[in-house]
Amino acid sequence: EVEVEKNQASLDKATANRKKELAEFNEDEKDTLQSISALKSAVTVLSKHNGGAALLDMQAALRSTMRTHHDKIGDMLSPHEFKTVTGFLQSPEDYFDAEPTFKQSYAPQSGEIFGILKNMLSTFEADLSQAQKEEMQSQSAFESLKAAKEDEIKEGQEHVEQKQEELANTDESLAQAKEDLEDTRASLSADQSFLANLKEKCQL
Repeated sequence: EVEVEKNQASLDKATANRKKELAEFNEDEKDTLQSISALKSAVTVLSKHNGGAALLDMQAALRSTMRTHHDKIGDMLSPHEFKTVTGFLQSPEDYFDAEPTFKQSYAPQSGEIFGILKNMLSTFEADLSQAQKEEMQSQSAFESLKAAKEDEIKEGQEHVEQKQEELANTDESLAQAKEDLEDTRASLSADQSFLANLKEKCQL
């Protein structure tokens, strides 16, 4: 019974940890997907030389990505690249020629920011793929652990039930033995009384 309780407690703990890990993964995955979307949008805007509303939307999305993944991006980029991205977010219009044509063309620094954002996009996509693989492995490991613990709990419960049945049978046997003993004592007492009466009659 103690073993069953230990296995159940172990399974409960593993289940709680898995739920926590899954919640964290789902949150991280959501943030990463939003960042990938923002980076794809930025790359598209820059590649199509789009300004105006598209530029403002991209600026807001990228700012959100920089806030959410500040430490990660800080590790990902060199100080110069980080400064370039920060400058781009402050004044994205500077990365287009001042004189708009039918299709705005790149200012010289546009090529650099375009390359940086593409590299960031590739890194985020690779990290997402790796995180998803690790999540699948964690889920698989948990399922294996869960199955093993459930088998152990089932075996433990069957063992407990078997012991309880054996105890019940022992109790029943003991009760029967006590009853038999009482019957034997009663019979012995009757025999002794009969013998005593017989002796009295013989002495007469």
